[in-house]
Amino acid sequence: MCIRSVPVLFLLSFVFVATNGFAADSLQALIQDDTQWVSPRKDYYNQGYSRLNQINHRNVSRLKLAWSFSTGVQRGHEGAPLVVGKVMYVHTAFPNHVYALDLDHDRKILWAYFPKQSSDIEAILCCDNVSRGLAYGDGKILLQQNNGLLLALDSRDGHKVWEVQVNDPNIGATNTNAPYVFRDKVLTGCSGGEFGVRCFLAAYALNDGQLQWKAYSTGPDSEVLIGADFNAENPHYSALSAYENVAGGNKEGGSFRALPKEKLQFPAPDLGVKTWLKPQAAAHGWEHGGGPVWGWFSYDPKLNLVYYGTGNPSVWNPDIRPGDNKWAMTLFARDLDTGMARWGYQLTPHDEWDYDSVNELILWDHGQQKLATHFDRNGFAYTLDRRTGSLLSATKMHPFVNWATGIDLQTGIPLKDARYATHEDQETSGICPSAIGAKNMQPAAYSPQTGWFYVPLNHLCMTYEAVEAKYVSGQPWAGASLTMQPGPDGDMGAFMAWNALKAKPVWYKQEKFAVWSGALPTAGKVVFYGTLDRWFKALDARNGKELWRFQVGSGIVGNPMTYQHRGKQYVAVFSGVGGWAGIALNQGLTGDSEGAGTAGAFRELNYYNAAPGSGALNVFAL
Repeated sequence: MCIRSVPVLFLLSFVFVATNGFAADSLQALIQDDTQWVSPRKDYYNQGYSRLNQINHRNVSRLKLAWSFSTGVQRGHEGAPLVVGKVMYVHTAFPNHVYALDLDHDRKILWAYFPKQSSDIEAILCCDNVSRGLAYGDGKILLQQNNGLLLALDSRDGHKVWEVQVNDPNIGATNTNAPYVFRDKVLTGCSGGEFGVRCFLAAYALNDGQLQWKAYSTGPDSEVLIGADFNAENPHYSALSAYENVAGGNKEGGSFRALPKEKLQFPAPDLGVKTWLKPQAAAHGWEHGGGPVWGWFSYDPKLNLVYYGTGNPSVWNPDIRPGDNKWAMTLFARDLDTGMARWGYQLTPHDEWDYDSVNELILWDHGQQKLATHFDRNGFAYTLDRRTGSLLSATKMHPFVNWATGIDLQTGIPLKDARYATHEDQETSGICPSAIGAKNMQPAAYSPQTGWFYVPLNHLCMTYEAVEAKYVSGQPWAGASLTMQPGPDGDMGAFMAWNALKAKPVWYKQEKFAVWSGALPTAGKVVFYGTLDRWFKALDARNGKELWRFQVGSGIVGNPMTYQHRGKQYVAVFSGVGGWAGIALNQGLTGDSEGAGTAGAFRELNYYNAAPGSGALNVFAL
């Protein structure tokens, strides 16, 4: 464990600053109404917490299935429905159908939207046919289709208000993220890191879909939207290189030693170009550098900053892209109006394991401190000052994490363990976590009631071999073969409560399979999540004791949500196994390395799920 001494202010008793102090806007007013669920993760802060408490730790054992809705679509159903007023908006996996259900009249279908998408899109979607949800704003439902088309639908009748093509599937670029509405803008991203796509975050006008700004993950500062005040408080984040080579660095047997702060060269311009030192089958490596943006976005209205993470550098073979490969694997804070980066911190420089950093940043306040906590695929939990990006703590979520011994909190650089370096045509075994991460996109949540985070986890290690791969536009460009195995605890997953003030777990509950569901804590002192073997569970948020479970029809990879209608609280979650953890099951893959390494590890899912998984919404009440 590597933790800097936490400032005294950081240790003061917890104080939650409610959203009432935020600059008013129409969506923010709806967010404050807990009877509704109008944003993918409930609120701008991405906390995923509800103040509803009709269902609580005393009575949750009496929870029953109130109603269900079959989506008519197979494969992984990620994300959560929205509830705006008296209408629930439901989305599906590809081909991304949308349904508006009338909660006042037995969930009658008010309208439905059926996109016309080519089935060819399915072949280029990484990690199943998923969609992470819808957004709402200004009377519009925002749908980001898998084929890169962003649409605004009238929330009353479903007619199309506007559409814009965000990505080009012909080069392997798709979308799986939920769009987000912040004030007058719609934000969306880009998938395609395994196709050598150069990805970005883009903002569009909510009223007419006009592009407002686009910030690339790689390339010159002018295109990454980096200005003179970038990383002003932490200029060492903009160092030319985080490491010095050991025994050849990017050669077999080589590794990397973290540079101390006094040896870093900073600040340097155009790092999105200069840290890509050896292109392969391209004029410049950064032009096909990946950095996909397909996770969750958060927003602080007072600071007017948007927060998100970028994914892996292309290609998975690290030997053919020496350098830090900025700004893949980076947490960014950007001005909502201009897109200009306020700060950027690269979590895994020169990634060797596909540890995407797209997981959510959850914003929270502690006294006068404005904080952001991020649970990364690389196995570390990070808490930063969200105003400046200053790193306050970085701790292993579980002792099995071994690719790095810790994080140097003076520089933010991981201290890599040379035993787990990966190279072309060299098989490296026992790397923990696996590429699927200690936590993937399944969103954690934060409860201001307990002051803790609730985190779904994966507990797998891997054997990794980088291989030669030539870039061909529109074709897969993975450049690695891998297999995954359960971690040293024997199980493949867990669910934990995390105290970010102390940077350690409060309680930890093991699960047979990776937990691919999001978390939902409520004021009822319960926290909900689902499992791949079809269980929907409620735990006591204070101690992790299981209070209730219900087995649904297919594995859960969706995010629980809650709403209130006619005075009654409901909890809802999608079922429909899939995502990276379930893609092998859905496609009938059986080889150990198939399904991007998951087929062997998750073979037993066949005993719990019909394949492919069938999508449904399950709604519970007392």
